[in-house]
Amino acid sequence: MRKTILITGASSGIGRQSVKKFQSEGWNVIATMRKPEKEVELNTLDRVLVTRLDVQDQASIAAAVAAGIDKWGQIDVVLNNAGYGLMGSFESITEEAIQRQYAVNVFGLFDVSRAVLPHFRAMKSGMFINISSVGGKITFPLMSLYHSTKFAVEGFSESVHYEWAKLGIKVKIVEPGAVATNFGSRSLDFHHDNSLTDYNDFVNGIMELFEKKMDSSSLCSPDEIADVIFEAATDGSDQLRYRAGQEAEEILTARSNMTDEAFLGMMKSQLGISEKID
Repeated sequence: MRKTILITGASSGIGRQSVKKFQSEGWNVIATMRKPEKEVELNTLDRVLVTRLDVQDQASIAAAVAAGIDKWGQIDVVLNNAGYGLMGSFESITEEAIQRQYAVNVFGLFDVSRAVLPHFRAMKSGMFINISSVGGKITFPLMSLYHSTKFAVEGFSESVHYEWAKLGIKVKIVEPGAVATNFGSRSLDFHHDNSLTDYNDFVNGIMELFEKKMDSSSLCSPDEIADVIFEAATDGSDQLRYRAGQEAEEILTARSNMTDEAFLGMMKSQLGISEKID
């Protein structure tokens, strides 16, 4: 019997490549996105159901889950991939922007998981694969809200890993490094109020480094991440975390082997951040 995976945020990047990976491996795929009417490629693939799911709209979540079960009888894996990055000086970021960051990256993941849990409990099996980031373990400046959501995904996933194990439900976390997707444009929401002049030099310097990083050849591809996600879904293990990409492996290994002071000092040095304001 073919297995079925539901993927959120399938219109681009990691989600889109994951649809293609699982479909090419013989799975049924429920490829969900906010605007499926704009999709022109995925809906031409065999065994792919393209349907609407907005993680901020619980009715659309329920409808997508029901459509997938109606078409293929069951869902075996959920890939909670939908998300975006909120970036900027914390003092500049509006309450509305903060709430949306959590609504998508955290509460949306909660709501999708809650919608599928009764189905998994009835089957006494199932798996959630939650996309975190190296940014769920380490931090960069100007990304405090984004990091806080990924730290939340890490903590939530590890806790329910215990809670759902006795029900036959597995939880996996995938931690990509910087990925060559449109995260730096379409999936990035940047805020800075230039009237807060104390931050301007710092913000401008960090954004220059960020733009260089997004142009770097060291970025891993969405295909590489999709391969790691497929491994997590199919390796039959109880492994909780999967690092995805060379950068993730290197930086998370360094973080685990260094004290806070040493690691943060290294990061400040690399980012050109002085220890105090002159």
